[in-house]
Amino acid sequence: MKKIISLSIVSFALLTSCKSKQLTENKTSEKPKSELTDNQLMDKVQSDALKYFWDFAEPNSFLGRERYHEDNIYPDNDKHVITTGGSGFGLMTILVGVDRKFIPRQEAVKRLTHIADFLEKADRFHGAWPHWINGETGKVVPFGKKDNGGDLVETAFLVQGMICVREYFKNGNEEEKALAAKMDKLWKEVEWNWYTKGGQKVLYWHWSPTYGWEMNFPLEGYNECLITYVMAAASPNYSIDYDTYNKGWTRNGTYLSDKEKYGLPMYVKHNGAEEYGGPLFWTQYSYLGLDPRNLSDQYIKNYFDLNRNQVLIDYKYCVENPKGWKGYGENYWGLTASYTRNKDGGVGYNAHFPQNDHGVITPTAALSSMPYTPKESMAFLRFLYEEKPNFIGQAGPYDATSINYNDWFTPRYLAIDQGTIAPMIENYRSGLLWDLFMNAPDIRAGLKKIGFKSEKHKID
Repeated sequence: MKKIISLSIVSFALLTSCKSKQLTENKTSEKPKSELTDNQLMDKVQSDALKYFWDFAEPNSFLGRERYHEDNIYPDNDKHVITTGGSGFGLMTILVGVDRKFIPRQEAVKRLTHIADFLEKADRFHGAWPHWINGETGKVVPFGKKDNGGDLVETAFLVQGMICVREYFKNGNEEEKALAAKMDKLWKEVEWNWYTKGGQKVLYWHWSPTYGWEMNFPLEGYNECLITYVMAAASPNYSIDYDTYNKGWTRNGTYLSDKEKYGLPMYVKHNGAEEYGGPLFWTQYSYLGLDPRNLSDQYIKNYFDLNRNQVLIDYKYCVENPKGWKGYGENYWGLTASYTRNKDGGVGYNAHFPQNDHGVITPTAALSSMPYTPKESMAFLRFLYEEKPNFIGQAGPYDATSINYNDWFTPRYLAIDQGTIAPMIENYRSGLLWDLFMNAPDIRAGLKKIGFKSEKHKID
């Protein structure tokens, strides 16, 4: 059984695992139940998650730290390290903050302009940013020995956010238009077709000026990387063609599946997780901007159904609870990649999904699934804030929790997890990010180029 399902997760697990004992088991609270409405609860968790990228951003670049630890324990001395993909989610989180009036629009414009200026000067490799960047210097921080160059997937997550920022401010005042122009310039400089490794009909995840293509990780579906092909197709200067999408991502359509779980069609073969589907971030990272509602291509009739079924399978698995973990149920569910509780009680990292279930529930999994499972996700949100306030810290719900292990949690956060909460809840509430992204002219052209149609956004 494959327990780790992408090179990114393997590397991250190795780099972040530590054996420090937690001091957070058995923490209890007698806080009374709230009387907040559903909308007030959504406001609360969105504004809390925003703090990760507003109050606790890396202070020089203003980008999202890879991690923020309330306990101030950083085993790898990486408090200054920023993450490009998580920062892309952070850009969209800031837009939610502006639109919901959690933060002043003018202050957000100034901060986003500073971010754009930092990213323009930071290390890039054929236009692509690395996975990690030193927030103080703009220099690459290796994610692994050979992963010290461009990371196309993280770059795709970042520019997904840039497109949304551009669209949100492009018709504003002079300062806002200047910000939109900066984001536009940055995204158009990414050389997506370089990452076909000399014209192969597939995109590659990494390239290093030191190690070249030695990472050798082609992007083939299905996992979290669909947005990479969308952005590459949409590029006006360095685009890929339909064959690269079809032969690379879909493996000439052979990534399709006729399997079901709990009576729900899987539709595609999830890489390394074909029985239940992968971690729930696969339904989120590519879809903060890309609207899956009635989105189709040659092989998939409705991407929303694909994603909703993956979430429902995860939910039904947690309710069934075949391993008998204490606490699992209709109000406490959701498996995805996050920090985890090691067997010795310390903190590590793992890609949780039904075939790799360790009794750890990650709040972002259910919360960021709000568009797919509003009833089930709202039940989790209410349970968390009313019954488990000990699982909530300065920037919203902590990254990893376990009722099974005496209400264990880690007082820590990761950008890639916290960054999907506000945007995906907002997409459920108003469709803000979906509308911004899907109505961008270059995105519309790119989607058409690789055969996508959207009834919702009149792309055909």
